[in-house]
Amino acid sequence: MRLSIFSDLHGDTSALERIIGVECEYYFCLGDLSTFGRGMDRMGPILKKKADRVYVVPGNHESEAENAKFCETYGLHNFHGKTIGVAGYYLCGLGYSNITPFNTPGEFTEDQFDEKLKPWAARRPLILMCHCPPLDTALDRAGEGKHFGSLSIRKFIDTTQPEYFFCGHIHEAEGASTMIGRTKSFNVGRRGFVLDL
Repeated sequence: MRLSIFSDLHGDTSALERIIGVECEYYFCLGDLSTFGRGMDRMGPILKKKADRVYVVPGNHESEAENAKFCETYGLHNFHGKTIGVAGYYLCGLGYSNITPFNTPGEFTEDQFDEKLKPWAARRPLILMCHCPPLDTALDRAGEGKHFGSLSIRKFIDTTQPEYFFCGHIHEAEGASTMIGRTKSFNVGRRGFVLDL
């Protein structure tokens, strides 16, 4: 069972064609297909080729409403706040970032992240996929001493220890991987990552 997981393409159709060209059973987009909602119309027809296998959460550049309409238009699965079962795992998806200085359309407070994550605390075994990385890890490092991830996501991972965690959002950390306790964790970015289960 192969899962393709990617994020932060920001309208890059050639990167999306490359990702979709790798045959997998599932494709998970962890947000920011667009820039402030622009460019999604170019991405939809590419994703539609594998529509029944594509799951999408909004990044901070898309609102929940934009993501829902996009998925409906192109026959994709809206994965924001949802859970599916794959190969004996619970796969849970959550879009949006924590608050940024840029006033992007997809932002949660830490309290909102707490509420959204809470229902998944007892799910085992869990694969958690979020747009936003956890705070103070290799996944949210944007430079020396600069970390911009979510404290709530970090606490959730520390407490519940999912089997895997995947995210995007912080472009400088693209391709980074780390262990958070027992949780194998990755910032997939536009390179993407293929998980074999």
